[in-house]
Amino acid sequence: MSLRVRQPGVLSLLQDRGRFGQHHLGLTTGGPMDLEAFLLCQRLLGNSADCTLLECSFGGLEVDVDTDTLLCVTGADAPLLVNGKPADLWTTHRVHRGDRVQLGHPQRGCRNYLGVVDGFQVAPQFGSTATVLREGIGGLRGEKLAPDDVLPCRSDTRRPRLCVPPAERPHYAGQLTVRVVPGYQQQHFDRLQQRRFYSAAWSVSQRADRMGYRLEGPEIRCDIAGIVSEGICLGAIQVPADGQPIVLLNDRQTIGGYPKLGSAISIDASRMSQLIPGGTVHFAAVSPHAAHNALHMHHWRLQHLPLQPLPEE
Repeated sequence: MSLRVRQPGVLSLLQDRGRFGQHHLGLTTGGPMDLEAFLLCQRLLGNSADCTLLECSFGGLEVDVDTDTLLCVTGADAPLLVNGKPADLWTTHRVHRGDRVQLGHPQRGCRNYLGVVDGFQVAPQFGSTATVLREGIGGLRGEKLAPDDVLPCRSDTRRPRLCVPPAERPHYAGQLTVRVVPGYQQQHFDRLQQRRFYSAAWSVSQRADRMGYRLEGPEIRCDIAGIVSEGICLGAIQVPADGQPIVLLNDRQTIGGYPKLGSAISIDASRMSQLIPGGTVHFAAVSPHAAHNALHMHHWRLQHLPLQPLPEE
């Protein structure tokens, strides 16, 4: 009982929620770049939030189905075909042995999440199945998927078909305002540099990846060259010597010595991961209280968003 990979696409990785509590070993968190799309895929399938799904970046995935199950794809606006026929995203579909599922290249956004009932049955490493290529752990072999890889899963078609109503689905645009909680190292950037950072329209560079999104824009200067290396949180905004900020994401290093202006709130760091090179980012400072409220409201929405029942196919 499995899905067999015919074409893995540009970059397809098995991911669960992430690898937590292992930073003291130098292991990063990993996990889904777009947590919202990941969690809604789990909800549609009736899975727990910790099940293992497939994150496909920039499309091109093709798999053969070798069992009867429910399948769902969320995330970027990409064409989905089941046996050559168009199928809706944000919707569960009954698939059967012998079916073929294809995911094309996204028109908006860049990351999709493909899941099945109870997720893919992969052995965890250091408490997680999250694939981190730099560390060579997680997934099947610590690597991205390859042709003929087999993704074990369970057979289950008893759960109802559901979809996220169109009005409730995320909209992936080419620009985003990212809210930032300023950090204590902001004092090393004078008022002009801070104003420059928050007023500029930053462009996502070609070197954006799962470790971090490198941005291009006006040079930001700091009155120190570096700091004693310290722990790095999700969304930390480092400013290296070239003055071009880097927003650190899921596969970030666990410690770093570049000065930081602050941290993007996790909701916006997640949304940022759907921007492609050339996308535009603006930053806005918020208080820790405002960030805390935004996070709780977002989590409440994900847990209570009404899902729409669908007739059988």
